[in-house]
Amino acid sequence: VATKYFCFTCFERMGIDIKSGGRRVGHNVRKAPVSKNVYIKLLEKLYSFIARRAESKFAATIVKRLRMSRINKAPISISRLSRYMKGKEEKIAVIVGGVTNDSRLLEVPQLTIAALRFTEAARARIVKAGGECLTLDQLALRSPKGAKTVLLRGSKNSRESVKFFGHRTSPSNPHTHDGVKPRVRSKGRKFEKARGRRRSVGFKV
Repeated sequence: VATKYFCFTCFERMGIDIKSGGRRVGHNVRKAPVSKNVYIKLLEKLYSFIARRAESKFAATIVKRLRMSRINKAPISISRLSRYMKGKEEKIAVIVGGVTNDSRLLEVPQLTIAALRFTEAARARIVKAGGECLTLDQLALRSPKGAKTVLLRGSKNSRESVKFFGHRTSPSNPHTHDGVKPRVRSKGRKFEKARGRRRSVGFKV
């Protein structure tokens, strides 16, 4: 009976095994890229070497971004690039992600851009304007510690799916969920047009 009681008290006092990361999920920083792309893996090795041996914060930032998921490596358009690089045309724009075309931009300035990938249309327009499209390994030879560079990133939350994501409301701020897009099958007379959306049926918001 005594041994049973002793075992019970042992279980009562058991702690939490925090050796493998603790209770919080998703707070750990990636130590390597999950991508199976060989080019990204080699780039990560190259820039982690530069970050370690040259003690470069620029290289460390590129390593961190190379290890990110694809959603966090959002592309950037040439129109946004030209806006961000206004007055900094002599510097190199660095994007750990893709560069896309924007047909609304009529004149492309002469820019030197280093990125993971370029769309065909974006590359053609940059080169035609007298600019240069660099890969990140070419950038490592030209400016390993990030001298005369501007590190940019695309907008992560401009995806269509983000518009549907909800927010927690509270008594102090009850309107945080107001701008969230509803998931409706179709936009028409028969969909979400009854109580709350018509004056003749209850009320209208």
